[in-house]
Amino acid sequence: MDDIAPHPVQPDAAETPAGRTYLHPINGLSHVKGTTAVPLWRRTISDLFKETAARNPDRDAIVFKAQDVRWSWTEFDVKIDQLAAALKSLGLVKGDRAGIWAPNRAEWVLVQFATARLGVILVNINPAYRLYELEYALNKSGCTALILADRYKTSDYVGMIQELAPELADAEPGELSATKLPNLKWVVRMGEARTPGMLGFDELMDRGADPDVAALDTISAGLDPDDPINIQFTSGTTGNPKGATLTHNNIVNNARYTSRQLRMGPDDKLCVPVPMYHCFGMVLSVLVCVASGASMVYPGETFEPSPTLAAIHEERCTVLHGVPTMFVGMLGAPDLDDYDLTSLRTGLIGGAPVPMEVMRQLAVQMHLPEMICAYGMTETSPVSFLNHTNDPLERRVSTVGRVTDQLECKIIDANGKTVPVGEQGEICTRGYSVMPGYWEDEENTRAAIDADGFMHTGDLGTFDEEGYCRITGRVKDMLIRGGENIYPREIEEFLFTHPKVQDVQVFGIPDAKYGEEACAWIVLKDGEDTTAEDILAFCQGQITHFKIPRYIRFKDELPLTVTGKPQKFVMRDAMVAELGL
Repeated sequence: MDDIAPHPVQPDAAETPAGRTYLHPINGLSHVKGTTAVPLWRRTISDLFKETAARNPDRDAIVFKAQDVRWSWTEFDVKIDQLAAALKSLGLVKGDRAGIWAPNRAEWVLVQFATARLGVILVNINPAYRLYELEYALNKSGCTALILADRYKTSDYVGMIQELAPELADAEPGELSATKLPNLKWVVRMGEARTPGMLGFDELMDRGADPDVAALDTISAGLDPDDPINIQFTSGTTGNPKGATLTHNNIVNNARYTSRQLRMGPDDKLCVPVPMYHCFGMVLSVLVCVASGASMVYPGETFEPSPTLAAIHEERCTVLHGVPTMFVGMLGAPDLDDYDLTSLRTGLIGGAPVPMEVMRQLAVQMHLPEMICAYGMTETSPVSFLNHTNDPLERRVSTVGRVTDQLECKIIDANGKTVPVGEQGEICTRGYSVMPGYWEDEENTRAAIDADGFMHTGDLGTFDEEGYCRITGRVKDMLIRGGENIYPREIEEFLFTHPKVQDVQVFGIPDAKYGEEACAWIVLKDGEDTTAEDILAFCQGQITHFKIPRYIRFKDELPLTVTGKPQKFVMRDAMVAELGL
């Protein structure tokens, strides 16, 4: 382990925005590098956790409001060792894969750290997956074990795995031999009920009731920070999901640098409404707290505005993370004013473009004066760009900040050349955060990471003269109307300024004359009513005529992924069907 300064770390004067050594764009080109003043850690997840628990033994580590769970760091540590010993008793060893399929529950975080203690690679299964996707993810990653919730919303997880593996009915736990899932041997279910062929989570914990901590320490000491420790399946709009494979080094360091930027320490409490299966929940929430010693507070299994506001109020949370749709939901909650949110200070908003008006409202209505935007992707662990809490509001509203520590980013054109400052192109990232590759998928890995080690994100952006980055859209989101390039993000930003609009997504649909036309799906604020004609009149003279959406539809809600990202392909398909195109 490196001989470096201990954490938790509050930035000192030399590391404030005025003193940081961010490099401005190089030679007038859109090419920037982050500071190297703070060395990379060479620590595993288990190393990091043990150090934090030892420093903060009696402080709250984790609170799950819906489960009435509250553990100190010491209690959390003991439970992790118990589960790690239990997983070891199942025969799981370093490099094996274990899947977790559940919403936000205390068991999820236990599994995250218990597998990391053993070097077992955790496979995050999207809670929204159906049969085909579940079968694909388990087989692609070669999971030996699957730990699942009994159900999530309308999804009967137990029933679904029984449908994929009917052999469970006649199998003893650990002896599954399923035709469709040939690698899977162990299925562990949460809840009090018992199911043939499956081990109850409490039964599993009982197997580690008297852990041999010295033996676990020996296993953890043999792990390498460059070992893969996590597989996260990306939710592409075409083809099968790809398994982004992340190492201890990837995610521990990303969490560390993010916690520093947020100025988090042991006195902070982070409210986590984002799903843990995603990098935002697992790295930017869980591991950010472990890197800083802050407490994690989970309002419920899934995001709902009022329980999240209640958790902030009751626990006096200082930090709040979420995607834009979550913040829009909280701002629109009818009981928003019933909660005291004055304990809040800062937080991250990311996962999708952030409307300027939303950021302004958060500062005033939710007491988030230091709210900052983040940008990244699963394949980069995830954050590449981040504002600083001391950045001027205009910067925090209109940009995603500057490149983070130890990373290098550039913006390129369609020919792969770095564009001049101010010009739009594709964002590419290189450095410690870039994944080794997609699990057992060399072809897609080569397509994503070039020979120089740059991850091609597929996101469009620009840099200004000081290196601040603006996200302008997706390469594949751009639509071409009669030869004119149209970027939906620009139209969305404008429509968000309409006083009756709560949420909006713009996308392209086929058109016989122009090739593509813009379509807007709009969610109005509670109690508001308007017409397509009003929206069109609002656009006239304000944005270029060819950017004005030809089609406008009002919706009660927008189709979203579990992480709150808009599913434009679903909207596009619905409009194509509606219009008979």
